[in-house]
Amino acid sequence: MSLYASLYSGVSGLTAYSSAMGMISDNIVNVNTVGYKETRASFTTLVTESRSTTSYSPGGVQSLPRSLISRQGLLQSSASATDLSIDGAGFFVVGNSPTVIQEEGPIAFTRAGSFAPDEAGFLKNTAGLYLLGFPIQSDGTITQNREISALEPINVSGLTGTAESTTSVRFRANLQSTQDVNPAEATYTGLAGFSMADGSIDSDFQRDITIYDSLGTAHTVTIAALKSTTANEWHVEMFIDPASEITTTAPLHSGQIATGTLAFNSDGTIDIPNTSASLLAPVGITWTVSAANAALATPSTITFDFGTDGVGDGFTQFDSLSTLISSSVDGAVFGNVTGVEISVDGTVTALFDNGLTREVYQLPVAVFQNPDGLTRRQGNSYTLSDDSGEFALQIGGTGGAGFVAPSTLEASTVDLSNEFTQLITTQRAFSASTKIITTADEMLSELNNVKR
Repeated sequence: MSLYASLYSGVSGLTAYSSAMGMISDNIVNVNTVGYKETRASFTTLVTESRSTTSYSPGGVQSLPRSLISRQGLLQSSASATDLSIDGAGFFVVGNSPTVIQEEGPIAFTRAGSFAPDEAGFLKNTAGLYLLGFPIQSDGTITQNREISALEPINVSGLTGTAESTTSVRFRANLQSTQDVNPAEATYTGLAGFSMADGSIDSDFQRDITIYDSLGTAHTVTIAALKSTTANEWHVEMFIDPASEITTTAPLHSGQIATGTLAFNSDGTIDIPNTSASLLAPVGITWTVSAANAALATPSTITFDFGTDGVGDGFTQFDSLSTLISSSVDGAVFGNVTGVEISVDGTVTALFDNGLTREVYQLPVAVFQNPDGLTRRQGNSYTLSDDSGEFALQIGGTGGAGFVAPSTLEASTVDLSNEFTQLITTQRAFSASTKIITTADEMLSELNNVKR
């Protein structure tokens, strides 16, 4: 009967608008929640239409939540370097505990980037979710091709007091082309008693460079050059001073780590094919035990880069004073962590009190085909669902992912003026639904009175 159907139609209105009121209430109370995405109520009809053209069967209404997760909130400036937001599409990857994340582990996604170090130095947001990233190795590589299992909770405080051994040294220097040949060059062999390392022959050019072993101890590498009687060639020796710091294997002596001939082209650039392979190949160094503290560092392997063949970006031979223009040496003792910097592509750089920096993590940005289909979770986070599709981990600004915006926070997408308007219209619609019920009840009462 249509009267009973009208009652149920009114009841469906009460249910639908009660649900809508709940969504509006959540939006209003989260107006200041970082990264919050509003939910809107979408209404759809419940139809029990029959084929009859002479009667009508009321159905009702149903409210469905519509999550606007993909909507961008306003980015607001923050004084904290670890407050993060994403300018564009994507989500930060987070975990619920400061442990190493395994494949298929408990990961979630969020835009709430109010991260700060906890008591152990891990970055977590106000909901207690830990920021995850890919660790960057000392050589700048990221392991495991950015797979989920490679993600780790970010903690930079554990780097305090760490050290990295030197693996690469790059030179820029000039050896004067008009340098007179030293008469002692005729007796030069590079062996003991006839070398620059033991001081029996004076070099035409000599400079010191500081390198580091695995314990962070500084050592001095001396590079010495002696002009050869052969055109466009120089004898070169590299040795550790003092020699007692390393174990030297014959025919090397007096702390030598490499000897050979450096060749140049007629235009003053380095001639790599005719330069001794012993200078270009990685050099192995075995450190000795310190008598003072019995400390023994791991053997080092260092590549010395003299420049690109035919290009003046390393050693050159021009008619100007012999000089070391610059040198670039990796490895260092990093001291105490004083802070972090995060770039727009998500690279996390640790800052140390001795002025050094080191890239330590890469923040991935997770992107989805349908972010509005994600499942909402506690703490303003989301997890996968059938509607969202699988995610892809991208570098910020690539593959459809937005840029990481450091020292900013994403504001809630709630518009209070719109919510208050919806609050009024929903309340009126709820009241109207109650009128349907009371009116239908009065009509049923009249119908029951017909029998009297």
